Amino acid sequence: MDESPDYANPFLAPEFAAGVGRYRGGARVAVLHEGGEPVGFFPYERNAFGVGRAIGLGLSDCQALVHRPGVTWDTQELLRACGLSVFEFDHLVEEQKPFGRYATGTFASPVIDLKDGGHGSYAEWLRGAYPGLAKTTLKKERRLGRDLGEMRFVYDERDPRVLRTLMRWKSAQYRRTGRMDRFARPWIVDLVDHLFDVREEHFTGVLSVVYAGDRPVAAHFGPTSRTAFAAWFTAYDPELRYYSPGLIMHLRMAEAAGRDGVRLMDLGRGDKEWKDWLKTRELRVGEGFAIRPHPVAAAHRLWRRPVRGLRNTVLAHPRLRDPADRLLKTVGTLRTSGRTGSGGARPRAR
Repeated sequence: MDESPDYANPFLAPEFAAGVGRYRGGARVAVLHEGGEPVGFFPYERNAFGVGRAIGLGLSDCQALVHRPGVTWDTQELLRACGLSVFEFDHLVEEQKPFGRYATGTFASPVIDLKDGGHGSYAEWLRGAYPGLAKTTLKKERRLGRDLGEMRFVYDERDPRVLRTLMRWKSAQYRRTGRMDRFARPWIVDLVDHLFDVREEHFTGVLSVVYAGDRPVAAHFGPTSRTAFAAWFTAYDPELRYYSPGLIMHLRMAEAAGRDGVRLMDLGRGDKEWKDWLKTRELRVGEGFAIRPHPVAAAHRLWRRPVRGLRNTVLAHPRLRDPADRLLKTVGTLRTSGRTGSGGARPRAR
């Protein structure tokens, strides 16, 4: 991670792999050696049938075999040594050339280049690129302060009660929009709890909160390395959505992370209007299946590829995406009707 900027993302840190391994069976790390010296690390998950997937697939926004510059490998030999017939990925670092021929597609992953204050800061860039957005967001922030109390931003909040609030908000948002509720899965709750307490050089769990008076109005939890910040779970009080608390949160996080020495904020793969507003450029990530000749590999690919293909087609075309999004929200409304006040998923107390 230190020797190559391609691997600075905290999702590639050993602490993330170890965290997933603590709560998910089948997590492994293969070590590549050259001249008896370790030169690469390949984190993955494996089931009893030899089906492999990137570590934390479905949660991780960056995946790779982390290696020293110049190291290469034979993918078939790698899979055989790991006992894998197939390896599925969906956010693979573009630099991973040995996996290249197995990618079924590459996708944009928006990022924000951060600079520490002064001339050429991200805030100045945003004001120049989207003056209307910056002005409107700051105006809403001032109005929120007048209505509820003095605005306050905490970049690295250590109160676990606010983390529970974020989980409740996010769980309710998932159900309201018809998405799979990640925080209804105990292992994900346990993993986030665990990562919140990790404070290491290449991985620190950072909980950021926007307060109005003493009331939290928006929160974000995500990992950061020394130079890269991964946007992960963001949610806000739905009663205050007209103040654009999510945008306020991301602007404050970008400003604070830049002051803390972070140089890149990774917003993650996906087409969202707010990402288009905030991004300074895009990385490319790969999706696909590295396979070796095996009946299990053929069956897994036959089952999974059409599902991913259909999803990607819908997401790539607004004429399909917008009706699908409306349908999911309708399903979410029906799902949550009669549950008012339930507070969503109930993560276990720390």
